[in-house]
Amino acid sequence: MVERLKNRHAVVTGASRGIGAGIARRLAAEGANLTIAARTLDQHPTLNGSLNETAELCRAHGVSVEVVVADMGDADSRALVIPAAVAANGPVDILVNNAAAAIYQSLTDYPLKRRRLMTEINVQAPFDLIQQVIGEMEERGEGWIVNLSSGSKHHPPGPPYDLGGVRGIYGWYGATKAMLDRATTALASELHPAGIRLNCIEPRAAVMSEGAAAVLGDSLAADQIESLEAMVEAVLFLCDCGPDHTGNLEVSLDILERENIATLSLDGN
Repeated sequence: MVERLKNRHAVVTGASRGIGAGIARRLAAEGANLTIAARTLDQHPTLNGSLNETAELCRAHGVSVEVVVADMGDADSRALVIPAAVAANGPVDILVNNAAAAIYQSLTDYPLKRRRLMTEINVQAPFDLIQQVIGEMEERGEGWIVNLSSGSKHHPPGPPYDLGGVRGIYGWYGATKAMLDRATTALASELHPAGIRLNCIEPRAAVMSEGAAAVLGDSLAADQIESLEAMVEAVLFLCDCGPDHTGNLEVSLDILERENIATLSLDGN
């Protein structure tokens, strides 16, 4: 193991399960000390996975892991994540904004409360955390920030419109991810002179995390799904990219193909 991230400190949100837990584990395998944040410390009422489970898997790689219970939908709660991270593991080198809310419903009756919640978690929360880490990154002259986006942001072709599966009910989720993309590229251009790399990444196909499986069930064919390991490997690339690789809206499998990257296990094997 090369441990390409040894002595770096990475913060990963939404790390109790799914893509976030996978990212944390893969970064730990590369030697990064971690701060992981989510709402589920020990057990979710319906989904597998927890912060403590992720922490145990990461600590097996001999790295420091700080666990922070936080609600990304609450500004006061998420404001505690970065201070706790810095107190435990020092300045943040890598920030992965993975936490997201996906409430699927037709926009004809989509309530304001849900629109606000989705925008709060999917757009405002990542930028609150970014604003907390960029000061020290600018002082050090480098830093890596990765925002998790989604293919649902793309505009539907038509008419006629294919509203099969979840296509007809993920419009607001896609809208928040489109906003995240544009805000990312705007800030990336501002931060480029400071050596801070800020990129978005989306999976080419669905990653069947615990949450996705609960929403989508068995509605997808095999060619509509990509492995968790592939998505995580692409995120790892963006956590260690060069200073001019910034302001990009990336697709997971495109990165692996373009950079000729092999997909390893979550433990780096």
